[in-house]
Amino acid sequence: MSSLQQSTNAFDALPIRQAVFRQTFPAIASQMITLIYNLADTYFVGMLNQPSQTAAITVVYSSFLMLTAISNLFGVGGASALARALGRKAPDEARRIASISFWFGLFSGALFCLLFWCFRQPILVLCGATQDTLPIALGYAQWVVVIGGPATILSTLLANLVRAEGKAGQASFGLSLGGAANLVLDPLFILPQGLGAVGAGMATCLSNVLSTLYFLVHLLRCQGETAVDLHPRHLPFIRKYGKEILAIGFPSALQYALTVVAVAAQSRFVSRYATEAVAGLGIVKKLDQLPLYFSIGVSNGLLPLLAYHYAAGQQEKRRAAFRLGCTLSLAFALLCLVTFELFAPQLASLFIDDPATIHYSAGFLRRMVIAMPMMSLCYPMIIQFQAMGKARESLVCSILRKGVLDIPLLFLLDTWLPLYGCMWVQPIVDTISLIVAIGFYRALRRKEDASP
Repeated sequence: MSSLQQSTNAFDALPIRQAVFRQTFPAIASQMITLIYNLADTYFVGMLNQPSQTAAITVVYSSFLMLTAISNLFGVGGASALARALGRKAPDEARRIASISFWFGLFSGALFCLLFWCFRQPILVLCGATQDTLPIALGYAQWVVVIGGPATILSTLLANLVRAEGKAGQASFGLSLGGAANLVLDPLFILPQGLGAVGAGMATCLSNVLSTLYFLVHLLRCQGETAVDLHPRHLPFIRKYGKEILAIGFPSALQYALTVVAVAAQSRFVSRYATEAVAGLGIVKKLDQLPLYFSIGVSNGLLPLLAYHYAAGQQEKRRAAFRLGCTLSLAFALLCLVTFELFAPQLASLFIDDPATIHYSAGFLRRMVIAMPMMSLCYPMIIQFQAMGKARESLVCSILRKGVLDIPLLFLLDTWLPLYGCMWVQPIVDTISLIVAIGFYRALRRKEDASP
């Protein structure tokens, strides 16, 4: 039996609890390591005690998120389509889907990085860069978005595809390798070399290149035994599979793209007050990623399992896996909620020794973390819709989470509660999105139950 058959047969043979843990734990681990190396940029730059350096990283963050949006367009869409093809016992279709996802992800990423380079200064100013932070933000963005952008996209995209055929451990190791490298390189480039945020950008760029190289070597060694075939000979099938990939990946990509708009708008609002407030927001955006990345890890691990069982007609297994994943995600979010509320100033002080920045960070964190329990259920809900091929439901929930409500609420709440009102936007948005997602889920469940 080939390694491909062994991986996918495990979805059928293993008990649901064991299958969920086998898929989600490596995905959670890789997300946690990714979070740690994202935090490392802010942590080591914060050791310089220069709010302008930390604020510059915050300004670039929204542009960096666009790389994830592109990766998800082809990575999440491709992973869902690939897993459903394996559920239908069609490995040749899976190989074509993987190749199309890879090449179009690479082309789209290169195009985005080129366009960003051409318009980098107005983009960063629009995202909240000021006279103090713009030169630093330009240097950081050159490395993390322009030079390292394609590698950032491909490392995440390839991890999604590898995970989709049941190799969650390999996907986790590849991402973790890049994260570990960044942890080593950050203090070397930021502090002794005196490069600050620019050094952090260099470290992130090199780390993502290493992660991408690992996946490419792994797939080269496993030729003939994996559904993730990157050969361009499959590209003529773009008409047959491209629509499916884009329809499922688009909601995830749009959610991250709209997150860029929301984060940029929030940074823009906050930049009207003080540089320390922008730096404080940057620290909070890192801290509140802990429950966010955990939920994304759970969701990424669930996606292949849910898609496989859905395509195979095993709906009870899909529902059981989904319930267990939601339980894991919600439990961790509640733990973070309690911890962040109790220790907000202490957590902020880990990143910078500036009283004003710590004050802003603690106030922001205690408000924004209220969104975490709702968010922890929204992500698995959206992923389940994508696993089932339900593009409409996934799209609506994604747009509600980021885009439709954020900007109007920012204007309203900032007027009502200057500065701190901006931090209440996400809890309100996630609550509304979750209510809508539950409505969609119940409607789909009723249709399934009514089917013969």
